[in-house]
Amino acid sequence: MASQESTPQECKSGSSRVIETRVLSIQSHTVYGHVGNKSAVFPLQTLGIEVDFINSVQFSNHTGYPSWTGESLDGEQLWTLVEGLIANKLIMHTHLLTGYMRSTAMLRCILRILDELRKVNPDVVYVCDPVMGDDGRLYVPPELVPVYRDEVV
Repeated sequence: MASQESTPQECKSGSSRVIETRVLSIQSHTVYGHVGNKSAVFPLQTLGIEVDFINSVQFSNHTGYPSWTGESLDGEQLWTLVEGLIANKLIMHTHLLTGYMRSTAMLRCILRILDELRKVNPDVVYVCDPVMGDDGRLYVPPELVPVYRDEVV
């Protein structure tokens, strides 16, 4: 059976080239609840937008609860996934969407990914949802705050 995966569509429109919208979404995944990629991917797909996603964490529930279990990617693991995309020339995104992260290494890796995306598409749009906390309480380690403030946004 032939692969059902889509490849970027290029159309000639006068003298300009139009590339279909394709999002790389790097966000959390929870078993219980609708946050991160679980709440972003499906709505974008229903709008006809291609979404490639990487789960930054795989948790039982979001970290606003008293406890949670699961695992987080680190910066090296994230980069390894992206290297596979680069090696196969699959970095062709028009948008980068990021959400919940657990480490400064992950945030700095996001910036490295953005640089790679811009090599292919200098007009890539970066949408950062710095999921850090709620009601005056941080959900993330406090050392992420200055990295978001000074390097990411």
